Amino acid sequence: MSDTETNPKSKGAPFLRNEENVLQVERRDYPDLAPTGRPRSQSMDGFDDIYTDIVDYIIRCTHKIWDERDIGLIYTHYTHNCVLYGTTGNIYNREDVVRDTIQRLVSFPERRGMGTQVIWNGNDKDGFYTSHLVTGSGRHTQYGHLGQPTGRPFVSRTIADCMIHRNMIYREWVVADQMAIIKQLGLDPNHFAARTAKTKFDAGLISLDIGENRRFLGQTRPAEKPDLSHAHNDIEVQTIEMLHEVFVKRMFGKIAEVYAPTAQYHGPLMKELYGVAAIVHQHLGLIGSLPDASYEIQHVASNPSEEGGTKVAVRWVMEGHHLGYGILGELGDPTGKRVQVMGMSHYHWKDGKIVDEWNVYDELSLLVQVKLGQLAEAA
Repeated sequence: MSDTETNPKSKGAPFLRNEENVLQVERRDYPDLAPTGRPRSQSMDGFDDIYTDIVDYIIRCTHKIWDERDIGLIYTHYTHNCVLYGTTGNIYNREDVVRDTIQRLVSFPERRGMGTQVIWNGNDKDGFYTSHLVTGSGRHTQYGHLGQPTGRPFVSRTIADCMIHRNMIYREWVVADQMAIIKQLGLDPNHFAARTAKTKFDAGLISLDIGENRRFLGQTRPAEKPDLSHAHNDIEVQTIEMLHEVFVKRMFGKIAEVYAPTAQYHGPLMKELYGVAAIVHQHLGLIGSLPDASYEIQHVASNPSEEGGTKVAVRWVMEGHHLGYGILGELGDPTGKRVQVMGMSHYHWKDGKIVDEWNVYDELSLLVQVKLGQLAEAA
């Protein structure tokens, strides 16, 4: 790959790719990812001296804040007006990020968040964009936002996408699989979702149904071709085109063409699926619950992988109505309520096929949205 790649939709405008020796997560233990004495391997103007590259920055500061409990680093790593977009609500300032972090750690004092992979693009002049897949584990041992401690262990996945400039995160999207934690702790998802929805409703929030989504207009067909403006190289173009075929055009047979026969799927509720048929059924089940849903890609990044091939990160949003049956069994019978799904996916392409997919979205968020709509309707 050359130092400058061409964005396929920008008429030859260059997309700068740093080819320096940036760390990769998958094959390294934590001490190697947060080294001492390693010389800076990437231009990091404006970043603290301790960070050798953008992957070191994300892995190290996340570990220090969440595992070593140096929560005060948020003040030097987030802007005062940062925006954090979550699946059940947003945060609009740094002080609330500090408060939210403390509250979550109160309930799970043994929690550990292990970096699984970091996919990134950008540079220190224009800013970096990172997509950080974390596998978190711990036990529910203290009273907190989930109520009385159950003492049970849990493991779940989270993907956090960050926009960073000169050591400061100024925008972040977090998709945490809260439903996986709720179920593993033996809590009732419907009770927890109803309580969350009631809190939001009492604060004046309701779910407004604004009619047709953006998948098509009136009686027209879905768009034949996808918007490739987010792509920076051929593998990102291929990923966007595959997702358009599957989620916009509903051509689920495309999965059999693009995925390797031995592909693995790492999904919500810590699902581990193997083979094309299981992956088709998983994605079909999501659309089954929201059969009119649109699918919009918001960001794409990719890196060559030391394991061979390329890893691609995609942040996406689906909007639709709960009109059918699918994998979202906790929603029960179709309610007709409008819901939005914010999700993030990582794909490992190797020899022209997808061999691994990591997919994170939160079914608990959908349940909260349905119950919020029901509260608004009853009122």
